[in-house]
Amino acid sequence: MKTLDQIAAELQGYDPQALSAGQVLDFLSRLVAPVQDAIKLPLFEALGRVLAEDVVSPFDVPPHDNSAMDGFAFDGSQLAAGTALELRVADGTALAGKAWQGSMQTGQCVKIMTGAIMPAGLDTVVPQEFVKQHPDGSISVPPGLLRAGDNRRLRGEDLTQGLPALRRGEVLTPARLGLAASLGLPTLPVWRPLRVAYFSTGDEILSLGEAPREGAVYDSSRYTVFGMLRRLGCEVIDMGVVRDEPALLEAAFTEAAARADAIITSGGVSVGEADFTKAMMKKLGDVAFWRIAMRPGRPMAVGRIPPAAQGRANNPNGAILFGLPGNPVAVMVTFLAFVRPALLQMMGAGAAQPPLLKARSLEPMRKKAGRTEYQRGWVSTAADGSLQVKTTGSQGSGVLRSMAEANGLIVLHHAQGNVAVGDEVDVLMFDGAL
Repeated sequence: MKTLDQIAAELQGYDPQALSAGQVLDFLSRLVAPVQDAIKLPLFEALGRVLAEDVVSPFDVPPHDNSAMDGFAFDGSQLAAGTALELRVADGTALAGKAWQGSMQTGQCVKIMTGAIMPAGLDTVVPQEFVKQHPDGSISVPPGLLRAGDNRRLRGEDLTQGLPALRRGEVLTPARLGLAASLGLPTLPVWRPLRVAYFSTGDEILSLGEAPREGAVYDSSRYTVFGMLRRLGCEVIDMGVVRDEPALLEAAFTEAAARADAIITSGGVSVGEADFTKAMMKKLGDVAFWRIAMRPGRPMAVGRIPPAAQGRANNPNGAILFGLPGNPVAVMVTFLAFVRPALLQMMGAGAAQPPLLKARSLEPMRKKAGRTEYQRGWVSTAADGSLQVKTTGSQGSGVLRSMAEANGLIVLHHAQGNVAVGDEVDVLMFDGAL
């Protein structure tokens, strides 16, 4: 297990007082490791979990060639350019769920329903609405309408027997659960849920239900972090608000490290803060304190805290620590930008970085090169179908409303300067995260 100093030595230009967003992500990807405990879950309980093994298809899907349309099946080699095809309709109908038992002669076709097995020797289906039916029961297929093989689903074109249908590291979405069900699989192998302990720090923080007092604020970050962790499928260990007292902080960090795979705190990591959080982090673990070239969310702590020695064996490797800023917007931004990808990697997910979309800015934005800025924005669809984005007003790190009214973050990259109206910018959408 590498120390933080060893990881830092691997990063070119590492400076804990001036880290770029890219360097933070690189550092975290080297720090964290996936959990190794796999369990089997019924499909109804597996949504959002990460696959621990490849799921191999036990048979071809579809298991036979079948019709993609309601219509008439025939031998496509009879089609000729510029000439209508006249076909006699054989007795009976090919229905989904059972093989057609009739016999076929040259110049004949069979009425067929969507999903029905293609009768032997037939490879093409003409939709029923495109044919002309004659009083004698025959049909005409218009010229130029079809090519041989049209409207036929091939055996195994969806999934091939013996090949992976789902890959290790994929997050189980509703579509992937449906795919597993189509293979007749009642359970799936997944990694156990990640255990994450979270607490807020500071004497100025009020828990809900406490009476207001001068200089104090209600703890909002605890609830936003809880929501983001639950969206990820983590097992959340809520440890409430911990006061700035050494004994209380030591007890909280020690218990969290013994119970959880990761610890998230908010507050107490800024330069010069008059509290005991930073001192206790240093005392108990291998921790680095960063000043990240970003806005909002400049201060952050990261490290590893071992569990207590006194009989706490729930987590023998200790816990990864993420010490986030105190301002509520900065908490959410640093979580989305850095903590969420790291937790996904710990969950065993193969794709931890969310994609960035392109949108045209509807307003000018001032931006200093040399730091990454995350503006709260509202992304919408323009008349031409392209994406457009505008900010949600004041971008102060304490303006929680700006986050509640946004549906994504406008990501202005490290080397980027001012943005003019109509410029293309990257956006990170909230859907599935907030």
